[in-house]
Amino acid sequence: MALSKESTALTVEENLMTTRYDQPTPAARAFNQLFRLLAEVGISVAGTMAIRVRGRKTGKRRGVVVNLLSVDGRDYVVSPRGNTQWVRNARAAGRIEMGPRWRTREVGIAEVPDDAKPALLKRYLDRWFWEVKGHVGGLTPQSSDAELRATAPSIPVFELRR
Repeated sequence: MALSKESTALTVEENLMTTRYDQPTPAARAFNQLFRLLAEVGISVAGTMAIRVRGRKTGKRRGVVVNLLSVDGRDYVVSPRGNTQWVRNARAAGRIEMGPRWRTREVGIAEVPDDAKPALLKRYLDRWFWEVKGHVGGLTPQSSDAELRATAPSIPVFELRR
């Protein structure tokens, strides 16, 4: 079956949406590292949490700082930059380590389906837009439901399973 030019373009566009990765600048990396180090010693700044994920190829633990979103007694982590290394590693492992270094605990994760993401993304943006603006696929706290639904596939969201 031959694909039309329009359906090919849509497939490529959909693929780009789900594999988006907004790579951090060196300054952003340094800033994130500072917040990760603080979170690893137990100092949370505006809801930050240190997580560690085993590498897919090396097996080495890699640390990153995320914002822990709690909604109705459930905890979520969001990757506003898209399909990052920690996201790929977490998907492969199905688990992450979280918390300060002296109280690390391993938790399972479950990726949230795209249709359930808009409400979570809205809450995330309401709280942390000041921190992640420019890295959430063009979304803002004022984004419409349609904009949230359209961008949701490019923003991985995981529920933590304790």
